[in-house]
Amino acid sequence: MRIIALTGGIACGKTTVAGWLREAGAKIIDADAISRELTAPAGEALPLLRQAFGDGVFHGDGSLDRAALGKIVFGDEAKRARLNGILHPMIRTRMEEELTVCRKTGASIVVLEIPLLFEAGMETLADIVVCVSASQEVQIKRLQSRDGLSRKDALARIRSQWPLAEKERLSHEVIRTDGPMEEVYGSVMRLYQRLVKGALNDPIATHLP
Repeated sequence: MRIIALTGGIACGKTTVAGWLREAGAKIIDADAISRELTAPAGEALPLLRQAFGDGVFHGDGSLDRAALGKIVFGDEAKRARLNGILHPMIRTRMEEELTVCRKTGASIVVLEIPLLFEAGMETLADIVVCVSASQEVQIKRLQSRDGLSRKDALARIRSQWPLAEKERLSHEVIRTDGPMEEVYGSVMRLYQRLVKGALNDPIATHLP
């Protein structure tokens, strides 16, 4: 079984790339989906979040007010670290459990989609790290279009994560999504074929396309 960690910057196209890999036959384990489960009503993380951030990040019905929590953590590095300190260990445990299932069921290629891979120290879960990257201007435009953010808020979201250049440096492969989607798709499919053939054993960064 080959385990691939898929990471990158916000609004760089990680989910799109993961979707293409799923269609090609890879098993996807999504850190964000696990996080949503942990923070859903009656989720395992809710008591710890209430203890850490108070009742102000919860709706009257007891569900998490994600917008309120986001405003707190994106503007405060210490509080963001506290949030990550709660969620990241839980996410890692869930991923390890799912990887165990994948091994038992004979999965060939498993992709861990983890936006904060290096920040969380989860790169050790994978054999190969692939970074999905785009220019900052492309990130800003996508955040403005997708999430309705102002330029200032979009920049704050981008800067709350590790610099993309550092993520690229630490990755084995880099896929850029600035260009036409058909070109990006072709790069992803070529990458997948190399994974299938076992041609990505050496940690040598390759920038695609």
